[in-house]
Amino acid sequence: MANRVATAARGAGKQSRGDAAAARSRKTRILGVDPGLERTGYAVVEMPGCRIVEAGLVRSNTKKSLAERLVEIAGGIEEILSDNAIDMLVVEELFAHYKHPRTAILMGHARGVILMAAAAHGIPVQGASATKIKKSLTGNGHASKQQMQRAVMATLKLDRMPEPSDVADALAIAAYGAWVHTKSPSNR
Repeated sequence: MANRVATAARGAGKQSRGDAAAARSRKTRILGVDPGLERTGYAVVEMPGCRIVEAGLVRSNTKKSLAERLVEIAGGIEEILSDNAIDMLVVEELFAHYKHPRTAILMGHARGVILMAAAAHGIPVQGASATKIKKSLTGNGHASKQQMQRAVMATLKLDRMPEPSDVADALAIAAYGAWVHTKSPSNR
């Protein structure tokens, strides 16, 4: 099983099973995922209000084979999906830099098992490019890392930016998912 580490975030907090069941009847939960082979960032937000439920990392053991690491990532994502009654998963689309094609290929493997886990749970998936995520949160598709950090902090009402960057990116992806959810005609 993957090493799943939840990080603390202001406003976040685990609900009891009874409270969670009542909340799910009227609230939507969105899982944002920043796929990575060693560290996959994740963030669960609840709508309305874009409240952080949980955020953290799914880590894979770098000493294991690629196949074993993918099983660890899938297991960690499946655990998050089961524990949080997710309604929609938003995952960053692949970006391939011509100087580092191997990175994109490895990221594609991680992204594939994340999509597979969502499909196995019957959860709809929304892909998002980094440009779309930046534009939704800042109004600028080419916003700097610092602009994005300020936008995530403001959107999620955080005192400081969460670390590591994989978690911060997953929070941005989840906030994008919340933005998409509020723009959907069926949710107005």
